[in-house]
Amino acid sequence: MTHTIAIAGKGGTGKTTLSGFLIDALVRRGDGLVLAVDADANSNLNEVLGVEVEETLGDIREDIAQSGIAAQPKVPSGWSKQDYMDFRFNNAIAEQDNFDMLVMGRTQGKGCYCFVNGLLQAEISKFANNYRYIVVDNEAGMEHISRGILPKIDTLLLVSDCSRRGIQAVGRIAKLAENLGLNPKTVGLIVNRAPNGEINEGIREEIGLQGLNLLGVVPHDDMIYEYDSEGKPTVEIPASAPVRKAFDAIINKLSFN
Repeated sequence: MTHTIAIAGKGGTGKTTLSGFLIDALVRRGDGLVLAVDADANSNLNEVLGVEVEETLGDIREDIAQSGIAAQPKVPSGWSKQDYMDFRFNNAIAEQDNFDMLVMGRTQGKGCYCFVNGLLQAEISKFANNYRYIVVDNEAGMEHISRGILPKIDTLLLVSDCSRRGIQAVGRIAKLAENLGLNPKTVGLIVNRAPNGEINEGIREEIGLQGLNLLGVVPHDDMIYEYDSEGKPTVEIPASAPVRKAFDAIINKLSFN
């Protein structure tokens, strides 16, 4: 049974870094293949994971758009249109030793992301049963949740920094998920980048006002900045680092059955 984990929150809270840590933690469990989905148009989950992505769904969309009409893509001689498009979509999955990755990417032209969102929805649905876990790093805000891009959400992890605005933002996401009837088995808050790994009473008060379930607190760690500055994949930060120890402790408390 596939378990889908969506990670959401406002921009700049470190949700992509925590998405990478989660994927790494699930891979280390070794109880099934993981599909990592970067659903942010401004994609960089692959950099956190150290994955080279050759093609995104946005790239495919652009090729289709440049051919004139979405329904009439340029097809190599000897290929049917459907076979060629299936080949392109399958090729967009970057296969690693212990997990696969699918990147939405951005379009180059003007207009909304509706077509790419539709591709993302179709591809996740098509491949879902091939994986034990699907981890989706959503774009900042509520776009993919409000549009119902994900076929289902079993666990919704809300990531915030140590600010009332951040807590209020994820509170709105939690309420939206409830109003849409998504009914995840687990909805929980992770407060990230906390000084000394602690939050004050004002933030605890806001968490209570928003009715959020606090799963844990992840400390600020300069090592993340250092790895990013040196171009190293963030998931290579050692397990002994405070940020990894705190996050692993949170994940170990969760059940993904």
